[in-house]
Amino acid sequence: MRKLFKFLFWVALLAGLLIGALRLVAIRWWRVPIDDPYLAASVSPSIRAGDLILLWRGTKPGFGDLALCPEPKQPDRVVIGRIVGIDNDSIEVKGSTITIDGRRQKTESNCGERKFTESDPATGIEVEQSCEMEVLGGVTHKRGNAEPHPLKAQDAAGNVPPGHVWLVSDNRLFPYDSRDFGPVPRETCTETVFFRLVGAEGFADPKRRNQYIP
Repeated sequence: MRKLFKFLFWVALLAGLLIGALRLVAIRWWRVPIDDPYLAASVSPSIRAGDLILLWRGTKPGFGDLALCPEPKQPDRVVIGRIVGIDNDSIEVKGSTITIDGRRQKTESNCGERKFTESDPATGIEVEQSCEMEVLGGVTHKRGNAEPHPLKAQDAAGNVPPGHVWLVSDNRLFPYDSRDFGPVPRETCTETVFFRLVGAEGFADPKRRNQYIP
C-alpha cells in the first residue's frame, strides 16, 4: 500500500509540473465573462458565457481560428472572433455570409442541435437562432445564422491592411467584431480558443464539458 501511495504521489507531482510548464509556455485557462453581454452574444454558439476554456498560445492563431485579441480601441478589453482575413485580403460580410477575395465561404450542414437561443445584448431578450456549420480554410465550425430575422447586423466590405487581421464573430446576428472596431494588429492576437473544460453549470452539464472547439 505504501508503494502505491508513493507511486501516486510521484504521478501527481509530475502531472502538476507538466501542467505548470504548459501553462507557462503554451496554454492557459480562461472563463468567458458573464458580465459582458456583447462579448457573450458574439461568441455563441461556439462557446457561451461562463464557459471555462483553454487557450493555445504556443503558436499564433491563423486563418479560420477562433482568436482572443485585445480590442484595438480599448486594449484593456478582449474580443474573440474568427480570423477571416489577413494582409491585403478583400473581405465582404453580408448577413451570415463571408466572401473572401471574391470566394463565398461554404455552409456545410446544420449543427447537431439546430436551434439555440442567445440574449440580445442591447435588450436582454432571448432570441432563437439557427446553428449551421461553416467551413473556413479547412476549419469547420459552428455559426449562428442571422437570416431570416427582423434584426440585422451591419454589412461590411474592405481590404485588410498589411500586418492586420479581420475578425468576424461566430454569431452573425449579434456580432462584436471588426465591423465595430476595425482590423486588428496581427501581432496582438496570440491566443487560440481550442477546448472547453466545462460550461457555466460546471460538470453538472455533460453537454458542455470536455469539448474540442474548432
